[in-house]
Amino acid sequence: MPRSVLENELTHMRDNIIKLTSLVNSAIEKAMTALYERNVELAQEIAAADEAINLLRYELEQECLRVLATQQPAAIDLRTVVTAMHLAVELERIGDHAAGIARLVERMEDEDEIESLHKLPKMAKRARAMIRQGIDAFVRNDAEMAYDLLNKDDKIDKQYSRLFRETIQEMRDDAYIRRATFLLWVGHNLERIGDRATNIAERVIFMTTGEYVEIASDLMD
Repeated sequence: MPRSVLENELTHMRDNIIKLTSLVNSAIEKAMTALYERNVELAQEIAAADEAINLLRYELEQECLRVLATQQPAAIDLRTVVTAMHLAVELERIGDHAAGIARLVERMEDEDEIESLHKLPKMAKRARAMIRQGIDAFVRNDAEMAYDLLNKDDKIDKQYSRLFRETIQEMRDDAYIRRATFLLWVGHNLERIGDRATNIAERVIFMTTGEYVEIASDLMD
């Protein structure tokens, strides 16, 4: 096959990764908006939109398999296709975490206002920034950018640990226990999104250098 055909296939693949990233980032943003506004209708829309994310993930996997079968890429091109398949999975599961937050909003419909919600925006902002950086590193074949992302995972972990400690303290008020539990689940979803972004960075480093790097246990579910 001419090199131009493979290049076109890789470009289309990257475009779909960018499209999937946009869908996922939008889902996170809307999920957090639904949480702040206690907007159950918006939360239900997010859960329904998760199907589009799942569908694009499967389309990307099929596209990657077709390129492997018909183009027989080698070296970094081969690693790019394999990485794209892994990224599609990670992004789809990030979408699942966003949908998980949306489902929590539905369960919180009849709860009193939660004062501690102000602790979550920084976590959500950091998680979304990590996703964007990971995908930018993929598109640009930039290992240095991916390494920089690995160093940021510790920050979101610390934010979640702080949220956990403070929320547990607030649980001394029995009336707050149920609401605080929902809050912790939201924080946990955001922390897992950060882990997924780290997995993306590790895959990009493999793509660009051929070396495996792990700073934390990869998520297997």
